[in-house]
Amino acid sequence: MRVKDVKKVVLAYSGGLDTSVILKWLQTTYNCEVVTFTADLGQGEELGPARDKALLLGIKPENIFVDDLRETFVKDFVFPMFRANALYEGMYLLGTSIARPLISQRQIEIAEQVGADAVAHGATGKGNDQVRFELSYYALKPDIKIIAPWREWELTSRTALIAFAEQHQIPIAKDKRGESPFSVDANLLHSSSEGKILEEPWDAPDEMVWQRTVSPVDAPDKVTEITIEFERGDAVGINGERMSPATLLTKLNALGKENGIGRLDLVENRFVGMKSRGCYETPGGTILHTAHRAMESITLDREACHLKDSLMPRYAEIIYNGFWFSPERRMLQALIDESQHSVSGTVRLKLYKGNTIVDGRRSENSLYSMKHVTFEDDQGAYDQFDAQGFIKLNALRLRLGAMAGRKGGAL
Repeated sequence: MRVKDVKKVVLAYSGGLDTSVILKWLQTTYNCEVVTFTADLGQGEELGPARDKALLLGIKPENIFVDDLRETFVKDFVFPMFRANALYEGMYLLGTSIARPLISQRQIEIAEQVGADAVAHGATGKGNDQVRFELSYYALKPDIKIIAPWREWELTSRTALIAFAEQHQIPIAKDKRGESPFSVDANLLHSSSEGKILEEPWDAPDEMVWQRTVSPVDAPDKVTEITIEFERGDAVGINGERMSPATLLTKLNALGKENGIGRLDLVENRFVGMKSRGCYETPGGTILHTAHRAMESITLDREACHLKDSLMPRYAEIIYNGFWFSPERRMLQALIDESQHSVSGTVRLKLYKGNTIVDGRRSENSLYSMKHVTFEDDQGAYDQFDAQGFIKLNALRLRLGAMAGRKGGAL
């Protein structure tokens, strides 16, 4: 891309060292007008300093956007994903992955609002986030120009970043002058710690890595009992109190934190091809995932449940790889949402030292029939003799195979 090609760019801006350097680098390298966008996704940081720093770096007040997107994040992105019980590689609740399409969506909205012809992000050329951001940008605005500084500049070390910052009078926090022991990404759903001291998969993570949960060892030696109420697959209340999506997840995060719930040390397969090690904390999401599965267990038809579970790994991979705004994700989402019409009711849970234990579930839409399942007299509800024909029909192909000399399923 030639410098003259860009006139105005919307930058995903946190106010930290990296994106502050990117802001100034865009101004000096592309000689373009910069618009900053800072999203409040519940990362737990004060966002006022980001606005102040953007002003200090010469950004016009009307070109500074700081948006509280917490409710949108949970309602329109986290909850739809949790209806699918999505787990990447069987374990990861996709806390970083699900935030990127919302940030990208708002960036494109701002670009159209202010007449920008480009967007920029601070993701590196080794990770998944560059893919997630850019696939979303292109899906929403196919002619958008994208600037990814980490793939273009020569500032390949923290020392070089600090030198650039000092050269251009960019304020540097004292804690940023030393080498950070690991990188952290956070939002209302989770926190992710990666890199540096965490790169050796044999080395156990230091306790300082875990910022959102107490150690299960140190969690209270007593049970916390809660109920979660669901309507059509979404959690709507805790202990009988209705809450907004973001408020509810915040409450579950607090409950998970104090009970040491939601830690995950994972070596995963990145979309770009390499393996990476991440330490994730998803306290509220872990509780919600367990509760939602329990709610489905009594309200979903068997084959609907099994079909949904068979599609879940594909759905999770789609989100992990950055294809939220894709036709296949929308198709799967329609199927998933259709399955949730009857997923309403209450789940009772016990939280104890890192464990989320289902203790009860009930629903007006329950498919669980005590009359049919009882070991006592069912008064004719189920004729056990019917099982003989059921078994024989299912065994027919096995019997024919054995008669042909293929006993025990031999090919």
